[in-house]
Amino acid sequence: MKTQQLLNYDRDRWIAGDGLVEIPSAIDGTAVATTGSGGLDFGAMLSHAREIGGAALRKMTFHERARMIKALGLALMARKEELYELNYLTGATRKDGWIDIEGGAGTLFSFSSKGRRELPDAHVLLDGPLEGLSKNGSFVGQHIYTPLQGAAVHINAFNFPVWGMLEKLAPTLLAGVPAIVKPASATAYLAEAAFRIMIEANVLPAGAIQLIVGGVGDLFDHLTGQDIVSFTGSAHTALKLRTHPAVIRESVRFIAEQDSLNASLLGPDAAPGTPEFDLFIKEVATEMTVKAGQKCTAIRRAMAPAQYLDAVERALAERLSRTKVGDPRAEDTRMGALVSISQRDDVRARIAELQSAGARIVAGDPDAEPPVRGGAFLPPVLLRTDDPWGTSAVHDCEPFGPVSTIMPYSDMEDAVALANRGKGSLVLSLFTHSPQAAHDFVAGAAAYHGRMLVIDRTNAAESTGHGSPLPVLVHGGPGRAGGSEEMGGVRGVKHYMQRTAIQSSPAMISAITEQYVPGAPKRIIETHPFRLKMSELHIGDTWKTASRTVSLQDIEHFAEFTGDKFYAHMDEEAAKASPIFEGRVAHGYLLLSFAAGLFVDPDPGPVLANTGLENLRFLTPVYPGDSIRVELTVRSKSIKSEETGQVRWAVEVYNQKDELVASYDLLTENEP
Repeated sequence: MKTQQLLNYDRDRWIAGDGLVEIPSAIDGTAVATTGSGGLDFGAMLSHAREIGGAALRKMTFHERARMIKALGLALMARKEELYELNYLTGATRKDGWIDIEGGAGTLFSFSSKGRRELPDAHVLLDGPLEGLSKNGSFVGQHIYTPLQGAAVHINAFNFPVWGMLEKLAPTLLAGVPAIVKPASATAYLAEAAFRIMIEANVLPAGAIQLIVGGVGDLFDHLTGQDIVSFTGSAHTALKLRTHPAVIRESVRFIAEQDSLNASLLGPDAAPGTPEFDLFIKEVATEMTVKAGQKCTAIRRAMAPAQYLDAVERALAERLSRTKVGDPRAEDTRMGALVSISQRDDVRARIAELQSAGARIVAGDPDAEPPVRGGAFLPPVLLRTDDPWGTSAVHDCEPFGPVSTIMPYSDMEDAVALANRGKGSLVLSLFTHSPQAAHDFVAGAAAYHGRMLVIDRTNAAESTGHGSPLPVLVHGGPGRAGGSEEMGGVRGVKHYMQRTAIQSSPAMISAITEQYVPGAPKRIIETHPFRLKMSELHIGDTWKTASRTVSLQDIEHFAEFTGDKFYAHMDEEAAKASPIFEGRVAHGYLLLSFAAGLFVDPDPGPVLANTGLENLRFLTPVYPGDSIRVELTVRSKSIKSEETGQVRWAVEVYNQKDELVASYDLLTENEP
């Protein structure tokens, strides 16, 4: 294979860097590519990102950016086979590559979907409800999120060159912030190929993303308080970057996902022969061998009740013995190589460190001959310690490869203390069929772990597993794990935005946020809004209905028809005796039904369907003889596809005294 020189993407140009370094194949050690970034103007790259990329992205709405992210995912999926071929050179099997390549594209799709479903088709994101600040409502407060006006610097690890890049890019771009991506050199050829596909998709504005395939030079010297650093790697490197003078001086946001000695626990009820015991053995073995154990979420410490530890050792050793290690391109290979010879040697050194602290190898030979000459192969190695409190090494030393250590615990309190002794992890799992054990475990350990997984016979078949970070859940952990979060759906998007408290009138807040808020001016329309396509509706358009009187017969009929005979609707004396009501009152759901009858237009289209109701509040009781009317206002709207869009309506129900009786948001599918 011809050695490829990787290129940097600097200010929308592909540029070769100086100071080239060879990247070897994990399979046989031959040179795959050369990489270098010498000669780049890193300060200019940051300026380009802020001034060109950021400005362009901020002009787009959340939904426009979400559609852009989806297009990137589709482009990667269309050319995924190109990436799979390069994936093998990293030592990964096709199954490993599926997690990285298609899992990465899936992350883009997930964030795109979240963006279109949970964010407005606007430029500003509301945070919480409107806060009243004055007696008559003319002065209010609203928290909002807006994109930071800097650039995100993404420093990624070698183990997931595609997914690791995309799980950072998805929330960053959705937030409206440009990014400079710096992949780990060992697998930069795969990251560069995926990056090139995204550029060639021709959906990104100029300056939205840039690429550095080498060192970052003086990049950090140019950071400002509007920039963000998102780092994945070792705690040692994270500390070095966190304490960079510019990061400290400018209060640069720093997101770190670093060392993590994740643990998995066999519950006290999960004796040999139970489904949970078998599931535990399978999961530990899987996490040791997927990606050759080079996962930040892999199980490094496997804990079991002391009386079951011998059975755990036998079962794990037997299962690991069936793992064929070899060329990842071979169909019968179950585990490929580590990313490099140096990585393999580092893992061997960590194994020796654990041995010197008293752990012993019970399965696998770290010095075994590689199946391919020159390759960075290492069989799965299982260690055991019978005294996990006698040494800190098993809780501090992480062999970043196919290695795990089994250890005993005496009771659940002991198990929680051992799990927490890792000083913070990305993920902790428990295999149990006991709800009480699950409760005690989570209550005692959650503060030390970013994600917790409780697996039993009822959910295992559909579980995504111990080692799978998901776009909709946070990925990160406290303490040793870095103290930060990534992904987590919209939570991850907010990491790249600034929360600001806005104080003004409802009219100003509505104009700023591009959404109707209570108290803002309304535009009364004469045409029924259900007769208008979404493109013909405007924020603040309001339809006022006629009134309807609510009679005692209506209340009694509703009670008989639905079976809701709560005392406040049917017993006059009991209702009067309550501290809330003056007598019998109408059902809240009766009022919703009458409200719908007042504002719904019965004919087909352009409103296609009612898809939900949110934020319902009943504010003022309605008594027999009272009347109600509705004001239906366009709060926000968004395109979902070429065929449909969604309108969010503010529904306000008033009585004859113009008192607000109920309010809620109505969601409808509309013709665009």
